[in-house]
Amino acid sequence: MTKIQINNEVRDMTAEEQAEFDARQVTPQTALASALEELRFKRNKLLSETDYLGASDNTMSSAMTTYRQALRDITNGLTTVAEIDVVIFPTKPSGE
Repeated sequence: MTKIQINNEVRDMTAEEQAEFDARQVTPQTALASALEELRFKRNKLLSETDYLGASDNTMSSAMTTYRQALRDITNGLTTVAEIDVVIFPTKPSGE
């Protein structure tokens, strides 16, 4: 059991407090999941900015198609936070 200090009194955590404490601990797995979630959020925002180009009344350029595919593939093969930290997003084609 982990100790907790409340109002200058030290005591053992209750089972509920311990469970909450344990859930908040950062592990390599939770750090990776969090970093991937943040990367996907940024990627999805960039994709959403060009979604209108995929409407049936638009013709998407090959450069934009390539850009959007690169965004969708950006998380492929990432297995560590260090790899995620150095991801460089593709440049959006101009004129779109």
